[in-house]
Amino acid sequence: MKKYIKVILLSVTACVLILLGSCHKYEEFANDPYGNFDALWTIIDEHYCFFEYKDVDWEEVGKRYRAQVREEMTSEELFDVCACMLKELKDGHTNLISSWDVSRYWIWEQYPENYDERIIDEHYLNFNYKQASSIKYQILSNNIGYMYYGDFGSGIGEGNLDVILSYLASCDGLVIDVRGNGGGFLTNVETLVGRFITEPVHAGYISHKTGPGHDEFSEPYAYYFDPADDTRIKFLKPVVVLANRASFSATNNFVSIMKSLPNVRIVGDVTGGGSGMPFTSELPNGWNVRFSACSILDPDGNETEFGTAPSEGYKVDMSETDILIGRDTILETAFIAIDEMIAAGV
Repeated sequence: MKKYIKVILLSVTACVLILLGSCHKYEEFANDPYGNFDALWTIIDEHYCFFEYKDVDWEEVGKRYRAQVREEMTSEELFDVCACMLKELKDGHTNLISSWDVSRYWIWEQYPENYDERIIDEHYLNFNYKQASSIKYQILSNNIGYMYYGDFGSGIGEGNLDVILSYLASCDGLVIDVRGNGGGFLTNVETLVGRFITEPVHAGYISHKTGPGHDEFSEPYAYYFDPADDTRIKFLKPVVVLANRASFSATNNFVSIMKSLPNVRIVGDVTGGGSGMPFTSELPNGWNVRFSACSILDPDGNETEFGTAPSEGYKVDMSETDILIGRDTILETAFIAIDEMIAAGV
């Protein structure tokens, strides 16, 4: 409960500060195409957190798309114009939500998939694996443990992790595969990270909006994750995390924290990013807009909105030749990384 409250309070505090920062005025907008467009543009203008980082000229964007608004346009037409405007932010955490559609920006569609579940299941797990909660796991033939966690939105209990890590305790190293994990809850990130540390770890920084200006932010303040308590099973041998461009949001956060640990390597592709803490507001017509309102930095103070890179020397894509023969290039590179860590006494 202590850990749950700590992470949730970060989110609640940030949102409260956003609301307080918006108390400088209250502007009413008409429930018509122009009013709803202007309300959306203003909400983003005053509260979005990455304008400076992404070098977005929001004034120019607003003028360009407002010119497409007409008084007699349908709701569907207005939705399309607004959705296209939001895509200019290139932010997977920014969505316009109506009763019939949700706008989205999928960055990972532009990159190699770098994951094939069938290859893992058939050629490495032999269709024989265990599953606890939403994590499937097994000891591979080379005595490396393998865990696949595909959704940080799916809960993982401390008891589940005890069972998994107890079973994998005899392994020489561990692979945690989060390719295709689109994110979820930071509480699950904290629970999982706690099994690979023995003392509090600096997880990163949070910076919140202090006013409506694009550059009005608080000084970044640090936050920490605690290790699981001493009654729980931990894994302190070499660990490799596998990531791809579809590792997004909370998964991006997980990868950036794990990357800072001395016995961990990140193998694969740059993550999909998504480091902003989402917040939701409503337009006059009842549509909701979800957007990045607080920036979460990595432990070194770097923005990871556009992704967390693999460890140096471990950027690798799945080759077409290997895919044809059922070989996962990224997983095979993880085995090499574990061998290297063992040889180096990590």
